[in-house]
Amino acid sequence: MRMLLFSLILFSLTLVACTETTTKEESTEEQPTLSKGEALLQKYTPFKLTSDLSVLSEKEKQMIPLLIDAAKIMDDLFWYEAYGDKAALLNSIQDPNLKKFAEYNYGPWDRLDGNQSFVEGIGDKPLGANFYPTDMTKEELEKSELKDKAGLYSFIRRKEDKSLEAIPYHVQFKEEVTKASDLLKQAAELAEDAGLKKYLTLRAAALLNDDYLASDMAWMDMKSNGIDVVIGPIETYEDQLFGYRAAHEAYVLIKDKEWSKRLEKYAAFLPELQEGIPVDAAYKKEKPGSDADLNAYDVVYYAGDCNSGGKTIAINLPNDEKVQLEKGTRRLQLKNAMKAKFDKILLPISEVLIDPSQRKHITFNAFFSNTMFHEVAHGLGIKNTIDGKGTVREALKEHASAIEEGKADILGLYMINQLHKKGELTEELKNFYVTFMAGIFRSTRFGSSSAHGKANMIRFNFFQEQGAFERDATTGTYKVNFEKFQAASEALSKLILTLQGDGDYEAVSKLMKEKAVIKSELQGDLDRLSEANIPVDIIFEQGTKALGL
Repeated sequence: MRMLLFSLILFSLTLVACTETTTKEESTEEQPTLSKGEALLQKYTPFKLTSDLSVLSEKEKQMIPLLIDAAKIMDDLFWYEAYGDKAALLNSIQDPNLKKFAEYNYGPWDRLDGNQSFVEGIGDKPLGANFYPTDMTKEELEKSELKDKAGLYSFIRRKEDKSLEAIPYHVQFKEEVTKASDLLKQAAELAEDAGLKKYLTLRAAALLNDDYLASDMAWMDMKSNGIDVVIGPIETYEDQLFGYRAAHEAYVLIKDKEWSKRLEKYAAFLPELQEGIPVDAAYKKEKPGSDADLNAYDVVYYAGDCNSGGKTIAINLPNDEKVQLEKGTRRLQLKNAMKAKFDKILLPISEVLIDPSQRKHITFNAFFSNTMFHEVAHGLGIKNTIDGKGTVREALKEHASAIEEGKADILGLYMINQLHKKGELTEELKNFYVTFMAGIFRSTRFGSSSAHGKANMIRFNFFQEQGAFERDATTGTYKVNFEKFQAASEALSKLILTLQGDGDYEAVSKLMKEKAVIKSELQGDLDRLSEANIPVDIIFEQGTKALGL
């Protein structure tokens, strides 16, 4: 009887074991293999752009669809600047997921992976995107007699005799900018705020002649507007050959007046903070404009350059050095998009890469402040070289954007330190440092095709050499050394400001080559983030339908 019972028990255990094994094998077999397009799409996580429309007047609600329609035109213009024929590319891609990924990237190159091609048969992305002939060398343009060869608002094209010519944007895009201009004029007719009405009217005119100075000045003068639109050719990130040409983009924004009220006091400290920058006097002789302001917004529509790859969560404009020196800049914090990145990306990153003892220092307030003061810090330092080489942007060419983003990051941290000492910021200083460290991992994932990605690679490698953080080899987590972190910040501030002031193209090129790289250990840690299914960035559900308009 006991033998029979033993046999039955043994049979039962064997049956359970076999059942468990079969279940595991079936589970493994049932896991679907992702297609190339599906795998690539996992780099992004969706987020719906909405806002409280009850704060708007009826006329402001009528303006929003007009501004969105104008923004959609900027989307089409950026497609041409980034790639060329959008329809031809998308029609050539059969996989719907790969087609969607191409739409996210405004072309066949993965902006979050060093512009690697993901469409068979398409090679490397031209450094000059579609701004220049693909067979043109840098030397050919530099030696040419073209008056507008370094222009912000023109394409370089070949004539029939193979010589080069410059074609202004308003000529190349005459039909499109005329439509966008008309939409801005219609919005201006509805505007109840005098400053917004003037800006929209001048911006509508600027789209037709590429002269943006007057509209930039009017944009700086706006103070009481409830909605806003940033529209036109603005940033030069897409031109990685020279860094000359601006690309089209647009943001449609609704002001958060309560948050903006909290921020307005910080701009007043700019002149005092400029004087205290840890660099020789010659590199801080310029005085920041006193008319700068800080505001928080909900962004309800992205288009063009700002919607490609890694999404912008704060804005510092205008870029025109004349406007900056006379009036300063406006800093717009895109609060809803910022919160999405914090919740969906930064917090999950900290759970993987930040030492458990320091995770309590990751806060949204610190993330918001670090981002905000990054934008404010664009107004610090120097815009023109100290030895007559022209503007920093002209002297540093294709490296200017990455160096400027690196300056803003590190001087933003300097500002936080100084304002904390003055008692203007009361949150624990460690929160800003540890959140800043987690932010390096977040932005480094944007890759080498992004100015922000390059800036963060440089900072990571510089900080590592200075002992600003330690990596636990067992857990693969990072711990900030607070004392050395601050010292490293000051040292990097001095280095970047000096390079900018000197307009030292060769030294900046050397810095990029040596430090704008992801070494194998860091790459392994970033790969762990992908394995944990932490997205690299967000993609938007947006437009009038998302807003309920």
